[in-house]
Amino acid sequence: MNSRTPNSRAGRTRPPRPPRLERPPRPPRTERPERASREERKEATRRAIIGAALTLLDERSFSALSLREVTRAAQIVPAAFYRHFESMDALGLVLIDESFRALRETLRDARSGGVDPSRVIESSVEILIDSVAARPEYWRFINRERSSGMTVLRYAIRTEIRLITSELATDLARFPKLSGWTTEDLNILAGLFVNAMIVSAEAIEEASDAEAVAEIKHVAVKQLRMIAVGAVGWRGTT
Repeated sequence: MNSRTPNSRAGRTRPPRPPRLERPPRPPRTERPERASREERKEATRRAIIGAALTLLDERSFSALSLREVTRAAQIVPAAFYRHFESMDALGLVLIDESFRALRETLRDARSGGVDPSRVIESSVEILIDSVAARPEYWRFINRERSSGMTVLRYAIRTEIRLITSELATDLARFPKLSGWTTEDLNILAGLFVNAMIVSAEAIEEASDAEAVAEIKHVAVKQLRMIAVGAVGWRGTT
């Protein structure tokens, strides 16, 4: 007779199952440390490329700069350059964007009520001087490329200047004495201010000492005041 019969199975008892343990809740997903460090390394390499380019541009134009020179100075292989910039032109455009971004922000702060209204012109010139002193390599690059650089860079610089001019024209329209001015006249007035500031920035970058900078500041403040005085007497005639 087979020992595995229904009766024999029925008589067998199974040991009790251990109680099921509840799984602890999963912690929220966080970025892996290795990924964060990879992003940091990528940004560090990008900054190294920009810094190397600015250093090499101290005595030459951007058109005379080669990709191999930049990557050698940044201590990377040439192929690694293209992980950050599509071309040398793209690198040049980034340099222009970074150069003007800080100036736009500082001048915007000067016009937004962060300074004494009676000293707007003086404060704007002081901000300009501080900006040039903080990043002379950017201004050296801009000054050189604005007049004799590659076409794509000259166009980008003109575009940045137009943006600054347009922002200033919008702010000027808020002054009661200028509220009736046409958009064209406001843009022309803003252009006079901006062009005077850029010429002053070029002179500051080339200044040999603090005494020369002080003289540039003196002249720049006078120029801007003359423009402001002339604007008061403008009647919108052609």
